[in-house]
Amino acid sequence: MHQKTYTGQPVVQLNNGIDIPALGFGVWQIEDQKVCEDTVVKAIQTGYRMIDTAAIYQNEVGVGKAIQNSGVNRDDLFITSKVWVQDSGYEKTKAAFQKTLDRLQLDYLDMYLIHWPYGDFLGSWKAMEELYHEGKVKAIGVCNFPVEKLEELKAHSTVAPVINQIELHPVFQQKELQVYNREHNIITQPWSPLGNGNEELLNNIALKAIAEKYHKTVPQVILRWHLQEGFVVIPKSVTPSRIEENFNVFDFELSEDEMNTVRSLDTGKRLFFDPKDPDWEEKMLNVVADI
Repeated sequence: MHQKTYTGQPVVQLNNGIDIPALGFGVWQIEDQKVCEDTVVKAIQTGYRMIDTAAIYQNEVGVGKAIQNSGVNRDDLFITSKVWVQDSGYEKTKAAFQKTLDRLQLDYLDMYLIHWPYGDFLGSWKAMEELYHEGKVKAIGVCNFPVEKLEELKAHSTVAPVINQIELHPVFQQKELQVYNREHNIITQPWSPLGNGNEELLNNIALKAIAEKYHKTVPQVILRWHLQEGFVVIPKSVTPSRIEENFNVFDFELSEDEMNTVRSLDTGKRLFFDPKDPDWEEKMLNVVADI
């Protein structure tokens, strides 16, 4: 198998031997296809090589056009998408995967993830294992899976997930789930790594002091913390200067004391939805997504 190389940036090795760039670009909440296309082109030209989208984001068409127009060979990129809750189950996941490929104008994905642990996710996983063995996707994983769902998946699968993409940022660090992921050789991939612009976090005095020391911004310090924790991180922005700023985090290193300063900010409180909340699960299962 040809192993991709990502010049000038660190990679993390997944449990199936594939390398993934440690810093990628997320496109959640960029719903306009043209804005998404322009933003992703900017990200790729900045140096990002991993793009994280999903069927429910409804911007796969824009991502696909950006890949075509980026000036970078598709095989030098790492493209991730996700199967949505309404497409859970074996047959629906197979069909949803093909629609995703069609929208992205690709003949394979680097990674395909189950978006939420709801519905017939075991049926989805069976379909994804087949797609993996057929070479249509290079790695498969999950999002928002708590320990008990990971255990259920483990008991009914032959391929282990490479990644668990979860809400994780300095104010909500999910340390127990981090430990489980690590023990089972599953990479933790934070979504909303900057806390969705949480003002209290971005104005934290201790983080500002660290940022000043390195002539960096607080978001850059937070992203550096993620990288040094061994996470694969996917910040999102539509602002060209911020896209560049978020990528410019490879030229400094936090000390262990500074890492502990960030670790100490954990409140244990989510800013978003709880995968274990039955009301949220019911809502997700009843959302009819036009995708």
